[in-house]
Amino acid sequence: MAVFSSLQRDTIFQQIEQQPHDVLVIGGGITGSGIALDSATRGMNTAVVEMQDFAAGTSSRSTKLVHGGLRYLQQFEVKMVAEIGQERAIVYENGPHVTTPEWMMLPFYKGGTFGPFTTNVGLRVYDFLARVKKSERREMLKPQEALEKEPLVKRNNLKGAGFYVEYKTDDARLTIEVMKKAVEKGAHAVNYAKVTDFIYDGGKICGAVVEDQITGEQHHIYAKKIVNAGGPWVDDLREVDGSKKGKTLQLTKGVHLIFQKERFPLQQAIYFDAPDGRMIFAIPRNKKTYVGTTDTSYQGDIAHPQMTEDDRDYLLDAINYMFPSLDMTKDDVDSSYAGLRPLIAEEGQDDPDEISRKDEVFISDSGLISMAGGKLTGYRKMAENAVDTVVKQLKEEEGILYSDSDTEHLPISGGEVGGSNGFQRFKEQKIAEAAGLGIAEETATFLIQKYGANIDQIFELYQSEKTRAEEVGIEPIVFAELTYALKHEMTYKPVDFFVRRTGALFFDIEFVRAHKDHVIDYMAQVLQWSDQQKQRYTEELDQLLYEAVNPMK
Repeated sequence: MAVFSSLQRDTIFQQIEQQPHDVLVIGGGITGSGIALDSATRGMNTAVVEMQDFAAGTSSRSTKLVHGGLRYLQQFEVKMVAEIGQERAIVYENGPHVTTPEWMMLPFYKGGTFGPFTTNVGLRVYDFLARVKKSERREMLKPQEALEKEPLVKRNNLKGAGFYVEYKTDDARLTIEVMKKAVEKGAHAVNYAKVTDFIYDGGKICGAVVEDQITGEQHHIYAKKIVNAGGPWVDDLREVDGSKKGKTLQLTKGVHLIFQKERFPLQQAIYFDAPDGRMIFAIPRNKKTYVGTTDTSYQGDIAHPQMTEDDRDYLLDAINYMFPSLDMTKDDVDSSYAGLRPLIAEEGQDDPDEISRKDEVFISDSGLISMAGGKLTGYRKMAENAVDTVVKQLKEEEGILYSDSDTEHLPISGGEVGGSNGFQRFKEQKIAEAAGLGIAEETATFLIQKYGANIDQIFELYQSEKTRAEEVGIEPIVFAELTYALKHEMTYKPVDFFVRRTGALFFDIEFVRAHKDHVIDYMAQVLQWSDQQKQRYTEELDQLLYEAVNPMK
């Protein structure tokens, strides 16, 4: 049986190495997780290796929207709008705990990108293409109605607003829940496992040399098919294979700023024109408001994109342009994050705004299958396409028949709550149970939205580990989350817990500062880190805490 625990890394490596696989997936972001789930549900023996932590790259640093691609109507990408608009509903139904509807207001002004007529027509077409349910179809607001929804928006020349539904998500949690479901279906997955070389037989790729980034040990993993889902690193792996030619990736960087709700009391998500005509999101989230994103070409360290002063100032200018009463300054930034988009560049294209977000499958002469481009919303369909390619090849080469994709109506881990309708009843029931345990309703709601059907394990740990939590100086709820993350979510480093499993570094930075010392001490004890490891992992977290509020010059 597959396990997904950092306490059993050696076991996972043994399981991956001891037998050839049907599919080896390189990359544990949302694309790799989706491919692993799709292939495992079709009965394929599947392994996943990720050189960092799961979702450590693009998949934890997006705008955190499973959105239908309204902006792509401007580029006349009708097919893309239709497909990802419909996928959005599937993502929501399969994981309603990590994806929630969010009404978005699109104000329009005299001389702006959108006007009343174009907005009305665009949203009407959008509703049709994306098959938006009746209760979520667009409304058109008069200026006064728009101001009632959000008093902070600029009043001068306001002509009205469009009002439509997007879907808010926690991208890292979505990724980890998909990967957990893949493991539940039999996939073997391990993080901090870097592919350093490929293995060939007669010129055809048949395996990979994988280095454990924790111990330095090398492992040889064999598979009939190898899928490169490395996100921003896709071209690096194609280069190792000697097949980087034709279309290549162009990386662009997106930065988001986060503010305390008291300082930026946004009550309504807004999609607005920046002074240069780019579209920006401002979104309330728990006790914060976040704003993004930038879109600039990137050539730096792929593993470590950072906010610059120019990025920060661009977003501050955009905020003050749309919300002039705030008078926001750099001192108001509570936290920030920067992520990369791996886009497929056509020859002659260099403007990030003009490059398509479409996904493509590249197949090299050696047989390496590379998945490039795409969007968070379309991850499931991308995975289906990639695995269809594998299925077709295995049928032609070996006469093996596999079933069609079975993920359209498959709940991800935590999503086993009866869809969006059932989740509300589930939540009410669990809030009542939490009250019986002495957990406040606000805390319970936050946890249920994070863990969904897995909340029972959090509650169980909260009850059974209270004494242990007290001994190590960690609040019982935090200790329950940490224990669950170690045993069931492959958490190994402090940054895994504070960035990807809880999202706290971005949206509750004070939580990180309050708990990091005791959490690190406990993790060091349980995972038996050396003194050097403990120091290195502590410095890594401290560096991210520093960068969250201090931009590069």
